[in-house]
Amino acid sequence: MGGLSARLAGLGRRGGGWTGIQFILIWVLIGTGVRGRADITGAQLVVAMLTGCTLIVLGSVILFAGIRRLGVSLSALPKPVDNGVLVDDGVYAYVRHPIYLGIILVGFGYAVAMDSLVALIVAIILTMFLDLKSRHEEVLLRERYPDYSVYAAHTKRFVPYVY
Repeated sequence: MGGLSARLAGLGRRGGGWTGIQFILIWVLIGTGVRGRADITGAQLVVAMLTGCTLIVLGSVILFAGIRRLGVSLSALPKPVDNGVLVDDGVYAYVRHPIYLGIILVGFGYAVAMDSLVALIVAIILTMFLDLKSRHEEVLLRERYPDYSVYAAHTKRFVPYVY
């Protein structure tokens, strides 16, 4: 782990600080997305709402597919649960962190649907934070599951075949 990620690694024995910051960022995103200025109207607003809602639905489907597929391995904390297993099929065959990807898509969809530049900035910050969190989590997953490195070598972090 490098720089900032190494300094943040100590956010609790099981990583509760990571999860706490994640939820704070989600609440800040929600708070900053409240419509009010109405910068866009008419057809632009319809396009923004449809685009945002599409991202929210897509993100929700991916997020809940990831949660459902993890089963007993599900944890809100970065440290893997003791009785967990490495899940590399279903939505996890396409991306290593579908739950984070779902959160990212919902965040951007919300910012677009609400026509909020501030929410968009918070969504970008949340994305960068989830990238850092995923990197920290992957160190722990490699320690817990010997096959994780093989899985990670052929499965992208957030965007299938890209990143």
